Amino acid sequence: MTDIRGIRIIKEAASSLTASAVDLLFPRRCPVCGEIVEPAGQWICPSCLVLLSPVKPPACQKCGKEVVGEETEYCSDCSRHRRSFASGRALFNYNEAARGSMAAIKYKNKREYLDFYSGTMAYRFGKQIKMWNPDVLIPVPVHPSRRRQRGYNQAEELARRLGKQWGIPLDSRILIRNKKTMPQRDLTPKERLKNLQQAFGLHPSCCRKAVPRCVVLIDDIYTTGSTIEACTQVLKAAGVEEIHFLTICIGCGK
Repeated sequence: MTDIRGIRIIKEAASSLTASAVDLLFPRRCPVCGEIVEPAGQWICPSCLVLLSPVKPPACQKCGKEVVGEETEYCSDCSRHRRSFASGRALFNYNEAARGSMAAIKYKNKREYLDFYSGTMAYRFGKQIKMWNPDVLIPVPVHPSRRRQRGYNQAEELARRLGKQWGIPLDSRILIRNKKTMPQRDLTPKERLKNLQQAFGLHPSCCRKAVPRCVVLIDDIYTTGSTIEACTQVLKAAGVEEIHFLTICIGCGK
């Protein structure tokens, strides 16, 4: 009789050897400094990890931004603006180290950096995801022309990794980008909202599918919340009851 346990051990050893060979030929690069990670086998240089600023409590009960004290329920943005989404969480504050890393992912095809961020998000937000119990993960879409230019959508790449780790389906077709908007980073909050008017819509095939009850939007950066809000309004109009979001970074706003 075949020794099943022995076969499993052999497979695990072969997988480990393959991983080691890949690491040797294509060593992992740090998502912050871009250099080969030392020690080998890590996702990020220990000295670069401390440059990132994890979001810590107390945090806004709506968007997840850090707030000044336990008695503060909402950040200044969420206090001033009505939010259609239920809640959201982010991994890191959007500081200089995070800004450079996000730019490399988005504009320099450093998609491998998402391995670190998705792995860390999967671990940190695992309990939160169980509480939300979403039917599907939905990446915030980019305009087709930008996708052709870059060759990918960084939010979709992140969502795909998270979906595999959590065992949650990914739907990258339900939301579409109707309008090529100006880059949000250079606009005021009021300009951001105007910039995103009618920017998102539903894919025509959605009318032939059952509408999910609960979804989690996935994106790389949350600043004022205008992009997530615009996506949420489209999904709410389609009949989605509960919408949360997860992002790698979030802008500071006490």
